[in-house]
Amino acid sequence: MTDETQYESTFGASMLEHDDAPPQNQSANPTMGELIGQRFSRRGLLKGALAVSAISATVGATALATAEEAKAQAKGSAFSFKEVEAGVDADHHVAEGYQADVLLRWGDPLFPEAPAFDPTRQTPESQAKQFGYNNDFVGYLPVPGAADPSAHGVLFVNHEYTNPHLMFPGVVEIKDGKPVMKNATPERFAVEAMAHGATVAEIRRTDGKWALVKDSKYNRRITAATEMQLSGPVAGSDRVKTNADASGRKVFGTLNNCSGAMTPWGTFVSGEENFHGYFSGKLPDGHREEANYKRLAIPSAPYAWGRFEERFDLAKEPNEANRFGWVIEVDPFDPNSVPKKRTALGRFKHEGADSIVAKDGRVVVYLGDDERFDYVYKFVTAGRFDPNNRAANMDLLDTGTLSVAKFAADGTVEWLPLVFGQGPLTAANGFASQADVLIEARRAGDLLGATKMDRPEDITPNGVNGRVYVMLTNNTNRKEDQVDAANPRAKNAFGHIIEIIEDGGDFTATKGKWEVLLKCGDPSVAAVGASFSTETSKNGWFGMPDNAVVDSAGRLWVSTDGNGPQETGRTDGLWAVDTEGEARRTSKLFYRVPHGAELCGPCFTPDDTTAFVAVQHPGDDGPDWPAFGRRSYYEDLSTRWPDFKPDMPTRPSVVAITKRGGGKIGV
Repeated sequence: MTDETQYESTFGASMLEHDDAPPQNQSANPTMGELIGQRFSRRGLLKGALAVSAISATVGATALATAEEAKAQAKGSAFSFKEVEAGVDADHHVAEGYQADVLLRWGDPLFPEAPAFDPTRQTPESQAKQFGYNNDFVGYLPVPGAADPSAHGVLFVNHEYTNPHLMFPGVVEIKDGKPVMKNATPERFAVEAMAHGATVAEIRRTDGKWALVKDSKYNRRITAATEMQLSGPVAGSDRVKTNADASGRKVFGTLNNCSGAMTPWGTFVSGEENFHGYFSGKLPDGHREEANYKRLAIPSAPYAWGRFEERFDLAKEPNEANRFGWVIEVDPFDPNSVPKKRTALGRFKHEGADSIVAKDGRVVVYLGDDERFDYVYKFVTAGRFDPNNRAANMDLLDTGTLSVAKFAADGTVEWLPLVFGQGPLTAANGFASQADVLIEARRAGDLLGATKMDRPEDITPNGVNGRVYVMLTNNTNRKEDQVDAANPRAKNAFGHIIEIIEDGGDFTATKGKWEVLLKCGDPSVAAVGASFSTETSKNGWFGMPDNAVVDSAGRLWVSTDGNGPQETGRTDGLWAVDTEGEARRTSKLFYRVPHGAELCGPCFTPDDTTAFVAVQHPGDDGPDWPAFGRRSYYEDLSTRWPDFKPDMPTRPSVVAITKRGGGKIGV
């Protein structure tokens, strides 16, 4: 396949879309749908009309609430805002009584010496000093010693990937009446590489408005060229040694950073997700990484950076791909610190790595492998968190136990440790060390019999109610022959949310219970089988849950990826979801993004008076929006959000949402 054909095949849609490639998990492990089906059968729920939408019954009695019960549900809601109306247009919208201010846009200068953004003259040097592209995860930490911790802090923002057809003039040409993306050039590649990675930015709120502190000592860009350290069990392994790094300990750059989290000791972690798309070339015949890379779809090259940098060419650096697919940790308060890739947390397509301190002081990290039919993981540190000694916590993520989830039909979940020498994780199955187990975490999960899931993304522990929420975005690869009365949706387009309760309320437990909190989609279409409470309005339901955050009051907020005119008749956005009491499973739309955009990275200040969100790839695509009806690219964009100026392209941005007159969000 030529480069031009590769780009044309993804033009107009998000690069590296999950549903465009075949699933990589070929194991015989049971799927979540099969387990839900078994659980239904045991409960004897498959009768009459329930057979059509039986999957919704796992959420319990409120899924079948009567009108009278629905009124009771509304009374106990933790959210009192008037929701915004769902829809599709070129702008963003927030609930009545709130304001949504653009805080940081692609290309905004981050340093006093940084050049102003000029989309027609971007260089790698300028981009390295400006806010990067496609902001995903957003995290906030107060600046040490801040007079008001919720008015002065640092943001950490991931820059997941680039959309060259939206970024650069002259990238698209018309052939036979159709727009086609041109081959990448070395100059364009260099700018895109600098637009990846992450940004650390000091921000301050003055008179109710947030702004960048441009002369801050904390401001920093992390890019595809930033020096990083491999730490933990994989560091020094022969499988991560390259011609450029005989030590197997030094890596340059981080790629396709999706979600992330803040640690209890005040650092940020960031997950490398679809790193497979940056590699091209062919491994040498008989190379030991052949099966490992196949399980991760390497190479799968919409970017094919190997054309410009030898380390991304498998023929020249066959081990380089093993140096990506990790969780990185960054200390935002030491701009000279070297970010670390924490290999003890395993290698796969990480969405995020949200953590919580358990009762005994150990730190528990929940991780999702964002691929259809892949797994949910949990990491428990060996050491304990010391709230009075930050330095003592800085390497907690290097030592501990990584486990994978096995969900049973009786509503229990078991965490199976990925430990070399235990069970099938031995030399007989090709593992020679713990490093091998972690490099091939997916295969280790296969052998342990982990449960195949529908694209696990954010997994968010709730320290207030002691539960864990698993976002499962969708799985359109579920085939018709997998459908039965208990699992009625082939091509699961709308996803669901699972709630886990660990045994004894202990996040380090090896067992727990689970149930489906929400089955997503339009509840007015019976065949969809959605299970929102009947108090949820026509604006309140959603599909494709992606990122999630729990605010200081323990309330769940869910952002989405994949809603659109054809899928749901609405754009992506941020929804408030009740998880407690009579209002449980009621959802309300708080904020929605422009056409073509994805809503990522919801994050709150400690006092819940500001919500930060990331609006990623606005204007991507356009044919499915009747008001535009054609492909969207730099010269012919479906939206020019947020500037709406004819000389400015659409720009991914971080938005700060506050309540007019002040106060807590959602109250």
